[in-house]
Amino acid sequence: MWLFSVDTRPEVARLLIEGYRRMTPIEKLTRACDLSQATRQMAASRIRRMYPGAGDRQVRLRVASLTLGRDTMIRVFGWDPDKEGW
Repeated sequence: MWLFSVDTRPEVARLLIEGYRRMTPIEKLTRACDLSQATRQMAASRIRRMYPGAGDRQVRLRVASLTLGRDTMIRVFGWDPDKEGW
């Protein structure tokens, strides 16, 4: 069973599930990509508030470090989130 927030009414949850089931695979993929992009934008917004002087590259690195992990960030970007702060 699909899990929804406790404040989602059961009839609304059923409608959402029915809508997702009717989606084509590309529609589902598009929705997932859109949600991922929105999440990255929210993370970037938070990082800009935490590090007001950070440039675009710094913000992108800090966002990437939220999902890629320290070892990958060091190996690929030469950037250590533990030293720089995520």
